[in-house]
Amino acid sequence: MSYRCFVCSKGPVTGKTISHSHRKTNRRFSPNLQRVRITVGSQPRRVYVCTTCLHSNRVRKAP
Repeated sequence: MSYRCFVCSKGPVTGKTISHSHRKTNRRFSPNLQRVRITVGSQPRRVYVCTTCLHSNRVRKAP
């Protein structure tokens, strides 16, 4: 399973952690994904959706 939003395809982004001594090490910023039950086509399905899509009503939860 890839760590991506089902709606907007938002995925992890890489960057650097900078310490007090200004040493840089690699890190990974993960999106806030939630496993929700939504209606895809005519059937309910469990998919991973980011909280941005949930808050902006791009997704309707299945009853």
